[in-house]
Amino acid sequence: MNRFTGKHTGNFIRTLILSGIFCLFVTAAFWSAFSEAARSAKAQEAANLKNAVKNDIIHCYAVEGAYPESLAYIEEHYGLTYDSSRFLIDYEPVAKNIMPDVTVIDLEEKE
Repeated sequence: MNRFTGKHTGNFIRTLILSGIFCLFVTAAFWSAFSEAARSAKAQEAANLKNAVKNDIIHCYAVEGAYPESLAYIEEHYGLTYDSSRFLIDYEPVAKNIMPDVTVIDLEEKE
């Protein structure tokens, strides 16, 4: 007969508070995992772009016998495309028979 007297209200509130804390904890864990995955994907995109540029440079050398003189040459003759608003490619040719230095910088990267 004590079911309706209200003595169990403290247990209900405690359970509700613990459930809310648990939900916040799970949400924070998912948010953290999602943020780390996004960060990792951005780093992988920069690495993939650098590999694409190097592959085009090597392909140009194999076909033409000399390394390309500029990044624009690779874009025009070998079909390199990338998001120039997001990435900056520093292309420094040394000589026709020495592989150029290539650096890919992610402009959206926040440190």
